[in-house]
Amino acid sequence: MTSSLQLPRRTFLAAAALGAAATQLAALTPAFAQAAGAPRRLEPLKSIDAGTLNIGYYEAGPANGAPVILLHGWPYDIHMFVDVAPALAAAGFRVIVPYLRGYGTTRFLSADTPRNGQQSVVAVDIIALMDALKIQVATVAGCDWGARTACIMAALWPQRVKALVSVSGYLIGSQEAGKVPLPPQAELQWWYQYYFATERGRAGYEKNRHDFAKLIWQTASPKWNFDAATFDRSAVALDNPDHVAITVHNYRWRLGLVEGEAKYQALEDRLAKAPVIGVPTITLEGDANGAPHPEPSAYAKKFSGRYEHRLVSGGIGHNLPQEAPEAFTKAVIDAARG
Repeated sequence: MTSSLQLPRRTFLAAAALGAAATQLAALTPAFAQAAGAPRRLEPLKSIDAGTLNIGYYEAGPANGAPVILLHGWPYDIHMFVDVAPALAAAGFRVIVPYLRGYGTTRFLSADTPRNGQQSVVAVDIIALMDALKIQVATVAGCDWGARTACIMAALWPQRVKALVSVSGYLIGSQEAGKVPLPPQAELQWWYQYYFATERGRAGYEKNRHDFAKLIWQTASPKWNFDAATFDRSAVALDNPDHVAITVHNYRWRLGLVEGEAKYQALEDRLAKAPVIGVPTITLEGDANGAPHPEPSAYAKKFSGRYEHRLVSGGIGHNLPQEAPEAFTKAVIDAARG
């Protein structure tokens, strides 16, 4: 659980624009209400070769709309944004929701490419996707791995990021930071990272990936009463043949137990310095986030541009875009139009 960051009151919109956004969101209420029925899917999917991948993605909204890229986390999928994507499309944005490497329909173009999960490479993937789609600049928003990726994009390629929305704030890390021991209670929250450090953990995740993911959903969002159909809709994405390898490499890399690819080391060296992010940013936190996350006060100074932190109340856990789609959508609209 976290508390709201005490900063001077800031806003990305004038009062009139805020009123218009509120009216627009109110008009979208029926779309959100549909989530209570049979789970909708983000489809049809598209795919495109980008860098080392053929990336599967969902696209909605006008082709000439201002681009917004929504990035999911682990162990979730694009349906983290099942209500956010259509709402943003209805508001006039061109919305792109890709499957990260190791998820859904995204595949490696070559069997010889390392199944690498280090933090910089996921951001490289999304920059490659933007290039493939001929998107020069986009608002980037995400949660969990997606939030880290969005932060990295904003830090390393600020000319490509118009604005940033990040759940749990500044998530850029380094292998050196990963070596620093935490208090016992904090270490307990990272139990799965240490599980993945063992071959038993790799085999266990391979065998039980759906049950494992469900446990993470439950502990990370203890007050979110998702049903079986909602979980199953996303769990299918974990059946990707590269999912376990990417997941295990990511967490082992964080602890310095495995190396990344040498060609990305210069990027990691820059990230290890914890670069300040200068693009307009809104960070979000749920009031019932059961996953490991920093306090807002710990990262406020990592954003040097227009910045606002929002605490989303009502028992909102780690999967904030899916648990509180209206709040997440409003943050994207405010950041993008600020």
